[in-house]
Amino acid sequence: MKLEDTVLNSFEESVDVKKKFVNEYSKQIVSLSKEMAKRIRNGGGIFFMGNGGSAADAAHLAAELIGMFYIRRKPIKALSLSATPSILTEIPNDFGFEYLFERQIEAHVTSKDVVIGISTSGKSPNVLMGLKKAKSLNALTVGFTGKDGGDMDELCDVIFKVDSDKTPRIQEVHIFLGHMLCQLVEYQLFGDEKA
Repeated sequence: MKLEDTVLNSFEESVDVKKKFVNEYSKQIVSLSKEMAKRIRNGGGIFFMGNGGSAADAAHLAAELIGMFYIRRKPIKALSLSATPSILTEIPNDFGFEYLFERQIEAHVTSKDVVIGISTSGKSPNVLMGLKKAKSLNALTVGFTGKDGGDMDELCDVIFKVDSDKTPRIQEVHIFLGHMLCQLVEYQLFGDEKA
């Protein structure tokens, strides 16, 4: 296969996966954004967690809310549970890697908050344990995952499954989904006709 064909095929595949995803989930994305905005207005925050590339997405999306997406405005309460080196090494060392997010959620999360677990397989033990703890605290639990959802279904109040078995395509939709939620939440909290 020619390298240029690889580029074109990958772009076409990415577009197709995104189109299928947005056709299935557009109403659910809007509905979740409204609930997120409502919880933020009531003093809640958004907590993200994931491993590897999903950890990078968690940090990226928390930064969009704390900083800005399109609108210069007050920061939105958000935190990536994948971003503090001391915590990322201490909890796995003393308790085990599977406890990484559960311990932080127990420390920070209340029933006012939204906890978003990002896992392409839906089988990451630390993400699953984090969602379980968040659910026990009556936080809103949200899953970004791949085709079959792995073991996240029963732990998530809202779940988004990308219909692909290719990790890069799933991750591309996850960051697109995260960006859409950030944009919609920001607009609902701070937007006007000029935004």
